[in-house]
Amino acid sequence: MKRLLSLLLLGAVFFSNIGQLNAQDETATEETLAVEELVQEDALPETGFTQELKNRFIEGGPGFMGIVLACLIFGLAIAIERIIYLNLATTNTQKLTEDVENALKSGGTEAAKEVCRNTPGPVASIFYQGLDRADDGVESAEKAVVAYGGVQMGQLEKNVSWISLFIALAPMLGFMGTVIGMIQAFDKIQAAGDMQPSLVAGGIKVALLTTVFGLIVAIILQIFYNYIVAKIDSIVNDMEDASITLIDILVAHKK
Repeated sequence: MKRLLSLLLLGAVFFSNIGQLNAQDETATEETLAVEELVQEDALPETGFTQELKNRFIEGGPGFMGIVLACLIFGLAIAIERIIYLNLATTNTQKLTEDVENALKSGGTEAAKEVCRNTPGPVASIFYQGLDRADDGVESAEKAVVAYGGVQMGQLEKNVSWISLFIALAPMLGFMGTVIGMIQAFDKIQAAGDMQPSLVAGGIKVALLTTVFGLIVAIILQIFYNYIVAKIDSIVNDMEDASITLIDILVAHKK
């Protein structure tokens, strides 16, 4: 009986010690997690990319950074306008050619011109000018197509040169801001009479920010510019192919 009581007492003491150890481990684990969370919050403050970009922009100063931002805004506005215009100017050239040819066979020149009136885009406009002078002969129609094709090409390339200007202007303004910032940093060194890194590090950092933002603006606008140029080349190729096809249709119709 005494042995049984002794075993029960030992078991109670053992399990009570295990419970205390588990409680201590849980407390230590919770404290460790809390400390790690505090360390992570202190070491990695929550700052998004947009906020960081805004802070760097403010550090760069309102002078040159504002001009670089204006280049980005105006360049994007022109690029978006051109992209919308070019997408609206894109037509199904093959379908238009078939409709014009069928209209010529069934209703003559006036029916074909009506098809062109109801179809948007530069290709339909060129077709209309060629058909409008088809009664004067194929040569007259060909001259009208070539002349009006040049007009439509000018409409497609309208304001594109401004985008290339902003692409060249943005990094140049950034470089100018950097050079001016470096001059100001050396002025501080000359005034202090001592080369202290803390004296000029901030000024040099601010000066370099203008170059970084200028290059970012140039890269963004260059991507839009290349897309616009490729789109214009595609439409111009369609115009040239469609013009040749129209002359062939008119020659066949005259026979």
